[in-house]
Amino acid sequence: MDAVTTAPFSPSGFLAAGVSFVVKIGSALLVDPETGGVRQDWLDGLAADVARLRGEGKRVALVSSGAIALGRGILGLPRTALPLEQAQAAAAAGQIALARAYCEAFAPHDIAAGQVLLTLDDTKDRRRYLNGRATLGTLLDLGVLPIVNENDTVATDEIRYGDNDRLAARVALMTSADRLILLSDVDGLYTANPMLETGAQRLELVHGITPEIEAMAGGAASALSKGGMRTKILAAKTALQGGCAMAIARGDRLNPLDALRAGGACTWFIPTDTPQNARKQWIAGLRSEGAMVIDDGAVDALRAGRSLLPAGVRRVDGAFGRGEPVTLLSPTGTSVGAALSAYTADETRLIAGRQSGEIEAILGYPGRSAVAHRDDMVLWD
Repeated sequence: MDAVTTAPFSPSGFLAAGVSFVVKIGSALLVDPETGGVRQDWLDGLAADVARLRGEGKRVALVSSGAIALGRGILGLPRTALPLEQAQAAAAAGQIALARAYCEAFAPHDIAAGQVLLTLDDTKDRRRYLNGRATLGTLLDLGVLPIVNENDTVATDEIRYGDNDRLAARVALMTSADRLILLSDVDGLYTANPMLETGAQRLELVHGITPEIEAMAGGAASALSKGGMRTKILAAKTALQGGCAMAIARGDRLNPLDALRAGGACTWFIPTDTPQNARKQWIAGLRSEGAMVIDDGAVDALRAGRSLLPAGVRRVDGAFGRGEPVTLLSPTGTSVGAALSAYTADETRLIAGRQSGEIEAILGYPGRSAVAHRDDMVLWD
């Protein structure tokens, strides 16, 4: 089995080596099926785990299910499948309760939480993807814990994920995370359904998503959760493509992250590259929609790891939109790299050669200080 490794591996050591984490929490872990309320002791344990990670200098974002499950109890709706309108109403009521629960759980650790609601379209449309990426990055830079959930109050079947496993993988890419942890009611990927086949074996380490690995996936595991092993494998495929390692770990215990750190059973999916390199390769492979000619000072600044400021732009070619790829050219016309533009071509022409502090006066709104952020570009050697 080429995609699977049985060599000695330290899950706890691999976890500790991570720098930026996204942790996905399923409804079945967070919400008590009997009362319809939050499992407070479980959430308090998770908060302590996250606080410990942050105390070690790790960046952490949570992707949390639970809004509809909580809303059912608040509105007195049945646990059976709900019509779309009732599901969206439950999400509206549940999102407030979910946000309050997280704020109260993290307050004793002096951690502020911020709610981010996304839909499938938000992560597929490049402009909205960049907006979400910038918001999440700013929250993390400010020390705020992002709590991400699908925006079930407005999403219909055509624009929704339907599960938070794949959403978590997209958030991992948006935040350039190197560790994605899916807390579930199973402790990893098995060769077969362990509830049906006594000989099923848990895989400790997986290096790629092969057809054989995909064939091991099953259906949804509980009434409260829409995701099953199949969605987790799809999430792993997305995460690995972005250079992010992913773990499927048992979450239905107190302090689940500490349990994983202590060597708790799980399956790790290992990428072949880092998130930064994977993103740069992706940008490098996009078809350019235009070009920016930049001065020698800007070229030097970019090679020193800085972002491209409008003052360094001398000419703009093409008709590109915000978030679209452009070629970066030196004054002699040599291609020095590629980037995702933070502005449209027309906007970039207006602010080219100007100071970042002048952007609001020129465009009429306070835009971003850089025309291309260093995280959204790749330079040629």
